Amino acid sequence: MISIRILAKITVLFSALLLASCGTQKPATPAEANNAGKLKNPYPEGTYQHFTAEPTYPKTYSVWKDEKVLSKTDSSNSHIVINLAKQRGYLMCGDEVAVDYPICSGTAERPTPKGTFPIQEKIVDKSSNRYGKILDAAGEVVNGNADVQVDPIPEGGKFEGAPMRYWMRLTGDGVGHHIGPVRRYPASHACIRGPSATMPLIYSKVRVGTKVTVE
Repeated sequence: MISIRILAKITVLFSALLLASCGTQKPATPAEANNAGKLKNPYPEGTYQHFTAEPTYPKTYSVWKDEKVLSKTDSSNSHIVINLAKQRGYLMCGDEVAVDYPICSGTAERPTPKGTFPIQEKIVDKSSNRYGKILDAAGEVVNGNADVQVDPIPEGGKFEGAPMRYWMRLTGDGVGHHIGPVRRYPASHACIRGPSATMPLIYSKVRVGTKVTVE
């Protein structure tokens, strides 16, 4: 039978071993704690799956290109898809994505129409004949967000249409796809704006008659 004295020694020794074991465990650093709660992108870097799986997608301003697909994309096999919910545009070669880029579509008051539209015309240097700015006789801007059909032009003043370079007309009432300020939310007068560094490429890969699907 174990005596009380031996039992007490065993208890003290066990407690000392337990404390020593706990003392060797390093607390997690803040970086380790943060990484523990962060999901790792499961796809290889550089792949389209990795790009779309990033937490910043689709709100990112980044543009993704598949150079191999892009090299075989031309006006004979291309089409464009515009996703209004994601505010992204896709230059397609058949079923393959050649370019994925940010766009900015119409507001709730002036929505971009949905549907499939053939490109009706292409013009590199185009200005709006409705939206732009109004200047007074001295050349000072008196209305920087003017609708010339509604807003008056002062005597001696003039209207300057907003630039819409690399214009691709989609509808007869003035909706098109062109260079313009790209917010990460709908902010246009119904047109589909695209980045200045990307639109010349998109423009070069399509022709009058190319289908643009807005969904």
